[in-house]
Amino acid sequence: MTESSSPPRVHILIARDSPQAIVIRRGPARKTCILAWDRSQHTFTVGQWLKGRLYERRSDISPDGKHWIYFAMNGKWDSETGGCWTAIARTPYLKALDLAGQSSTYYGGGLFINNRTIWDMGSDDYLQRSGLFHKGDPDFITRTYGTGCPSVYYPRLERDGWNLGCTTINEKKCSGVLFEKELPVGWKLIKVCHTGNSPEGQGVYWDEHLLISNAGAIQNFPD
Repeated sequence: MTESSSPPRVHILIARDSPQAIVIRRGPARKTCILAWDRSQHTFTVGQWLKGRLYERRSDISPDGKHWIYFAMNGKWDSETGGCWTAIARTPYLKALDLAGQSSTYYGGGLFINNRTIWDMGSDDYLQRSGLFHKGDPDFITRTYGTGCPSVYYPRLERDGWNLGCTTINEKKCSGVLFEKELPVGWKLIKVCHTGNSPEGQGVYWDEHLLISNAGAIQNFPD
C-alpha cells in the first residue's frame, strides 16, 4: 500500500437474536469482500468477493443471522440486473435467493423486520419472486429520509436502539445528523452521521462517534 492509498473500509452488520454478524470489507478499489463473523467462537469465514460496489448502508442481516439483504452495483448496464440489484442471500454469500434488478442507484436495499419479513426501498414488484420472504410496513420507519443510503441506514439505527437527537452538542451546532444511546454510569454515546466533506479515505457518507458524560466531558472517536 502506497502512502497515498487509503486502507480498506469495514462495516459490520450484527444479527439481533444470534451471535452471527457480517463484515463488509470494501477495498482495494472497487472490490468488496464479505465475511461471516461468529461472535461466540471469535472466528471469521470468508464468503465471497464482489468486483463492484456494495452499499453497506442499504444492507441488513436477519435477526437469526441466516440471511442478509444487500444492494450492489457492477455497472454492467446491459445485463439482466440492469447494472444494480437488490438481493436476499444466505450469509455470508452473494448468490441471490431473491433478486430485483434496476438501472440506477436511486433506489435499492432494504431491512429485515423479522426473519421472513422485509422492507425494501423500491417498487411494489421488488423481491417477490422466490416466495421465501414477504413485505411488511414496519412501524419503526416513522420518518421520511428520501432516497439514497440514509433512507435505509437511519431507520436501521432507530430499529436497533439509536434515538434521533438534536443538532447541537454542548450548545455547539453540529453539521451532521445526530443519533444517541444512553450508556451506564452517566455516559451517552453520540453517532454523528455526515454527508459529504469527508476526510481522506472516507466515502460520501461517514460517521464519527463521541462519548459525553453528564458532567459535559467529551471524548471523540472519528470513524
